[in-house]
Amino acid sequence: MDWHLLGISFITVFLSELGDKSQLAAIALSGQGKSSRAVFFGTAGALLLTSLLGVLAGGAVSEFLPTRLLKAIACAGFAVLAIRLLFFNNEEAESVE
Repeated sequence: MDWHLLGISFITVFLSELGDKSQLAAIALSGQGKSSRAVFFGTAGALLLTSLLGVLAGGAVSEFLPTRLLKAIACAGFAVLAIRLLFFNNEEAESVE
């Protein structure tokens, strides 16, 4: 097993998941007080399934495209999202006010 890759994957996903919508949903669901254990296993299972789908999709795409190109595409996608959030999200906020 590649322990370095395991550690990098864990740290990356852990940090990216902190404070996201799925964590807020888990907080809201566990706040009902019914069964925290059920909420934990449900959210953990969902995260495992989405991670599995991501790994399978990444593995399939990497058969056709080189890793460097995949990284460039991901970089461009995140850059477009960042620019959109920084400069074009204000129009939506102003129309709500």
